[in-house]
Amino acid sequence: MIELIPAIDIINGQCVRLTKGDYDQKTVYRGAPAEVAKEFEAIGFRRLHVVDLDGAKSKHIVNDAVLRAITTETNLIVDFGGGIKTDEDIEKAFAAGASMVTVGSIAVTQPDLFMGWLDKYGPERMILGADVRHGKISINGWKEDSTEGLLPFLRKYIEAGVRNVLCTEISKDGTLSGPAIGLYSEVMNTYPELHLIASGGVSSLDDIKALGAAGIPAVVFGKAIYEGRINLRELITLNPSNPCQD
Repeated sequence: MIELIPAIDIINGQCVRLTKGDYDQKTVYRGAPAEVAKEFEAIGFRRLHVVDLDGAKSKHIVNDAVLRAITTETNLIVDFGGGIKTDEDIEKAFAAGASMVTVGSIAVTQPDLFMGWLDKYGPERMILGADVRHGKISINGWKEDSTEGLLPFLRKYIEAGVRNVLCTEISKDGTLSGPAIGLYSEVMNTYPELHLIASGGVSSLDDIKALGAAGIPAVVFGKAIYEGRINLRELITLNPSNPCQD
């Protein structure tokens, strides 16, 4: 059973979604992310993906107080990303209650720093962010494309001990146009030992079923929830005993 991870993206302390990572295509859904998190927990979810979009843009954590509210007001296992650029940032995220952090840009621009974090905190607390546009890894809140190809980028860090990867196909993100199943299948065929978290484009329960049928271990989804495309109660029927993981 595919692991189901709802997402909360934060700008100015509000729950929002972007389209293709474009800050000019922003929709505000709710004012209090902690209240949304509590609703997810009440339904039965145990995991939550939280992104500090202000942090990603500013290149340092901004919404750690919102993260702390979520982690103190719920028992959710929260992975947090956005703006983690320094030792101070990653320490701030863990101090605010994150169980795991998602780090992408630093793995491209400062690989030695990322390796140091991997050694210090352990692979179980680190998620490698692999955000892809035109086959290349994108960095700094998706504002820049690097020269790193996806599969070689992953190979380097898998060999260093990474086991958790969040992969977003940027052209799909926030579009409700269906996930990039071909891309995720290619990754899993190449690195079958990976715990891959697919992200981007999920529009329906059928999309989630298709990802599960393709052998993708986990999926993050947000806009389909907020737009009413996915009935969360119906989603639970995929695995009534545990809607979050097998």
